[in-house]
Amino acid sequence: MVVAVAVAGLLAGAAGCTEETAGAGGTSGAAGGGGGGPALAAVESLTVKGRAPKTGYDRDRFGSPWADTDSNDCGTRDDILRRDLEDVEFSDGRCKVASGVLDPDPYSGKEVRFVRGRSQVDIDHVVALSDAWQKGAGKWEPSKRIAFANDPLNLLAVDAGTNRAKGDGDTATWLPPNKSYRCSYVAAQVAVKKKYGLWVTSAEQAAMKRVLSGCPDQRLPTGGNPTAAPPRFHAD
Repeated sequence: MVVAVAVAGLLAGAAGCTEETAGAGGTSGAAGGGGGGPALAAVESLTVKGRAPKTGYDRDRFGSPWADTDSNDCGTRDDILRRDLEDVEFSDGRCKVASGVLDPDPYSGKEVRFVRGRSQVDIDHVVALSDAWQKGAGKWEPSKRIAFANDPLNLLAVDAGTNRAKGDGDTATWLPPNKSYRCSYVAAQVAVKKKYGLWVTSAEQAAMKRVLSGCPDQRLPTGGNPTAAPPRFHAD
């Protein structure tokens, strides 16, 4: 039996580059509110270095996709769908999302419908796994990489086509076509890199400053999961 549940969207940042407040429910993270410090000032705290080689990168180095690292008996993908979609319906009563609406999609600004099995919605790593690998994650312990890949602070439900055009780009090489979301997007990247101690390239830092200078009141999103996954999870 499919149970319909109305879920409040937490994508207030898509409305414009203004300071955000957290939504009433859901998991805090990339789609949630900006309870941290000023994002523009935080850019200065990030270490600036050149990009390391991609040698050794593989998705498996970040563990099994969508591991239940928060131990709520739901996979991470369904957690984020439940948080970010509206008009959510479940196929199992509480966890497995069967359908819903992303309205608006933060990257394109358009409405996107989610139907399991033929979805037009991706769960994006705001800071791509490959980008993280080349900027510090390649030296991490597996538990930290697993935590990073499943942290709601770094995850966002978005239009699949737009997300796939992003690839593993950073702020210097890709920004959402929806200009009104760019401040929120860059603030989320800064928050994730600050939380996990990832560095940025000089071009990336300059791009972050350029975007955030247009919204000096933009604050960092906060929350997410611990930076180490429970020991029962393993990665190559």
